[in-house]
Formats: sequence, C-alpha cells, structure tokens
Amino acid sequence: MEWACKDCHRIFRDTLVCKCGSSAISKEWSGYVIILDAKNSEIAKKLGIKEEGRYALKVR
Repeated sequence: MEWACKDCHRIFRDTLVCKCGSSAISKEWSGYVIILDAKNSEIAKKLGIKEEGRYALKVR
C-alpha cells in the first residue's frame, strides 16, 4: 500500500511517518509527479517541491 503525506504530498510505502516529519498521511490520493532534479525543475518550483521523489497531485 502506498501512502501520501497531507502536508508535503510525498508518496511512500515503508513507514507511516513522512520524511518531512508529519504523521498526517492518507491512502486516498490521486495523480503523481516524479521529480528527478528539484533544483532545476520548473514543475518542482511551481509545486513548491524542494527534494527529489514521488509526489501526489491531490491528497484527501
């Protein structure tokens, strides 16, 4: 099962606490974007993402 953080939208599956330290997680999320180079990505800048990884576009 994959989870998404309600705060930063990062997608993960191993733990129930996000890397950002939040425990506000949900299994109800939709859409995702993979950021490979957060520093140079225009999409990452528009979404406010500062680290590489997989992120949900919508988390409920």
